[in-house]
Amino acid sequence: MKSLILAEKPSVARELARVLGCKQQSKSYIEGSQYIVTWALGHLVELKMPEQYDTKYKTWNLEDLPIIPERMGLNIMKQTHHQFRAIESLAKRNDIKEIIIATDAGREGELVARWILEKIKWRKPLKRLWISSYTDKAIKDGFKQLKPGQDFENLYQSAVCRAEADWLIGLNVTRALTTKYNDPLSAGRVQTPTLALILEKESEIQKFVPKEYWTIKVPIGSSEADWEKNGEKRIFDQETVNRVKEQLENSDAIVENIKKNPKKETQPLPYDLTELQRDCNKRFGFSAKKTSTVLQRLYEQYKLVTYPRTDSRYLTTDMEGTMLERLQAISGGYKEETLLPIKNKGKVATKKVFNNEKVTDHHAIIPTEERLRLDVLDSDERKVYDLITRRFLTLFYPEYEYETTQITLKAGQEQLVLRETTIVNLGFKKVLNKENVISEGTKANWNVGKTYTLRSVQVAKGLTEPPSRFTEADLLGKMEKFGLGTPATRADLIERIIETEVVDRQNGKLIPTAKGKQLFELVNDELKSPDLTAKWEKQLELISKGKASPKEFLKNIRQQTEKLVSEIKGSNKSYRAHNLTGSKCPECESFLKERNTKEGKVLVCSNHECSYRRRKDPKLSNRRCPQCHKKMEIHNGKAGAYFQCRPCNLVEKAEAKKKAVSKHEERKLVQKYSAKNEDFGTSLGDLLKAALEDKE
Repeated sequence: MKSLILAEKPSVARELARVLGCKQQSKSYIEGSQYIVTWALGHLVELKMPEQYDTKYKTWNLEDLPIIPERMGLNIMKQTHHQFRAIESLAKRNDIKEIIIATDAGREGELVARWILEKIKWRKPLKRLWISSYTDKAIKDGFKQLKPGQDFENLYQSAVCRAEADWLIGLNVTRALTTKYNDPLSAGRVQTPTLALILEKESEIQKFVPKEYWTIKVPIGSSEADWEKNGEKRIFDQETVNRVKEQLENSDAIVENIKKNPKKETQPLPYDLTELQRDCNKRFGFSAKKTSTVLQRLYEQYKLVTYPRTDSRYLTTDMEGTMLERLQAISGGYKEETLLPIKNKGKVATKKVFNNEKVTDHHAIIPTEERLRLDVLDSDERKVYDLITRRFLTLFYPEYEYETTQITLKAGQEQLVLRETTIVNLGFKKVLNKENVISEGTKANWNVGKTYTLRSVQVAKGLTEPPSRFTEADLLGKMEKFGLGTPATRADLIERIIETEVVDRQNGKLIPTAKGKQLFELVNDELKSPDLTAKWEKQLELISKGKASPKEFLKNIRQQTEKLVSEIKGSNKSYRAHNLTGSKCPECESFLKERNTKEGKVLVCSNHECSYRRRKDPKLSNRRCPQCHKKMEIHNGKAGAYFQCRPCNLVEKAEAKKKAVSKHEERKLVQKYSAKNEDFGTSLGDLLKAALEDKE
């Protein structure tokens, strides 16, 4: 009898099969003497769409809402139907004694597998592989410690509740808004409060009124002192500035007080996904989605880092014994940085990182025991891996120690302040690139009572600046604070609000669009607040731990759906599509709307029943202008295709593509020429060469 292993992706399945010795390859599975490894392709099964309950829902009508099925059904996804049937067929084999779920060890991974098993009506034993990395050792250890499938029933129920809640709230509210205001308007339990955070920041910026202020600096010896009063360096009226300047110019400065303060900075904890996405956005300008994609490759393809979609920054106590092996694995790329930790046999300097109570499904992201080969990683992969590894290495170094010195001087009735920092022990900052060089400046010899002549007083004028718009790093921090989404879903959610044109990404900043501002006014007040979503996320977490009822949660969601749809139906608010143009559709005479897509701007018909669509801007080619090096437009003229760069007023004719000879044409030519010289080679090239020689 054999065990059927269900992985989430073919790449993971191949790794599992290799480690378990399965070598008999088939189109949809790999078989061995003890195991058969098959795979999903992400989700193979999804919740039924409204039209699968009743065909009338194919047409969106406000009167048909809310759509609340008595019991939510499942549907096999059409595009991956073949793989589902393959798994179903394997499950029916008489030599299969059990299924081992080996999808991603998390809420969504559990749902991928369980929906497949529910659809194939699996009734035999069920086990779970729960590992945090795909190294050979982790896989072998994981199969020695398989867990009963029943242990993850609560996690599955939590995943079902989240999926059904998103379907009920998101689908109904989106359909209600779209049909009520005749424009594609998308809302949901997470994306709407996220939009609210961006709009709140925009409101702060719009309300901001800049104020003039002045600062005063005074050179003292080789240092520079700041005028300061009650911790404030800025002066907000010209009269005070003139008075202070005059007094300083006519006074000597006496050292009144020297205050030294020894300080320590503890080692940072390893990364969770959100913190890593924020750092990658700040340092490299990566979007949250890009960081997730690169990280997934490091985990799945290269097996260099542990499970990425984690919300914990701690490690379990049983991992302490694996530290030396991990250090030895990374030493090839970090020889100097690992010398001391390996010499100390992997002893961690900060013991607080080991805390079982603060690890939920998965521990923090750290390097695995897989030996590092930097040469196989591309530039982006190296950047992300380097951040994870250097953060991990800080655990083996002592705290950063430094001393701050504050020198207070009296000049007449005014106070001048200097601050200096002296490094005592660089500690863990030795292994952080950004801190490798720390300038301490030139230190003066300060003594209380010493007098200095003030030779010049420098006044600088400035304007207070408005709050800065959110970067993705800022937004991720806010989403984490308010419990919006999970580490695994936040990146996709940010991409979603950009794709639906309610938020625009410009130079790394997130800016609400006219559509986003209008949509926010139309959406129910309850959906705008992060409080409701945070409450739901808390309940989902309790369900996953068996401390809350899934039935009660879904009952409340259904009631909430009815209430939200009823409010939209009864609303008297108005909406005007932000992107309507003056041009009319040539097919139905409705106005055209302008939309931004990855291929540039397109014009689409505002009538939902009309499918007219055309490009507004010329198509950009991959040909670069030889002068400005920007992509050139491609056009079709009377003389054929040509490239154009408008700014440089440059035109280049497109080279005609060489037509490839079809297999049928090749066979005809071979027959034509081989009859004359049957002893010659049968390749077309040889035959044509012989024919030319005969002609000569």
